[in-house]
Amino acid sequence: MTPSQELRQQFGDIDIYLFDQLLRGRFDGRKRILDAGCGAGRNLPFFLAHEFEVCAIDRDPAAVASVRTLIGNRGDVRQGGVEALPWEPASMDVVICSAVLHFAHDEPHFDAMTAELWRVLRPGGLFFARLASSIGLEGALPAVRGRMQLPDGSQRFVVDEQKILAATALHGGSLLDPIKTTNVQNQRAMTTWVAHARTT
Repeated sequence: MTPSQELRQQFGDIDIYLFDQLLRGRFDGRKRILDAGCGAGRNLPFFLAHEFEVCAIDRDPAAVASVRTLIGNRGDVRQGGVEALPWEPASMDVVICSAVLHFAHDEPHFDAMTAELWRVLRPGGLFFARLASSIGLEGALPAVRGRMQLPDGSQRFVVDEQKILAATALHGGSLLDPIKTTNVQNQRAMTTWVAHARTT
């Protein structure tokens, strides 16, 4: 088995920025996770193999079926939107929302999704999101937030740094890492938003 095959067997196709959080101990002692907008479950194999309690939700029935096959009876998989999560408040140790928030229809929809993600997060819980932003692309995009066409031709709901900071504060969170953005050759920018829910 090649090194890449071995890594894929252990971690699946996990988001590299999520893998970084694992390496840094951010999941230590946090065993109940929600993958909100889970897709086919690319981020879940490691957690399933290490006895995390996995919850997942996606709007796409095919994605939900795929994750149910992957998880079996080791977790709770639902079909639905991130803006209306079916779990109790403060019921998750970790909320993962990778490449989902930028599919918001508009700002109220984005706000509803983020409000739900923070609602289910326990005090001290870990919030991890990757989403499209204007950070580093200010010269190529309109000077507004919202749904727009990016230079790569895709349509995304784009946030700026102030929107992320304001949402973190609104929901009683604190950044765990500085906001980090990957600029993909001035075609799109993907920002990693890592925070935790305050305990007091």
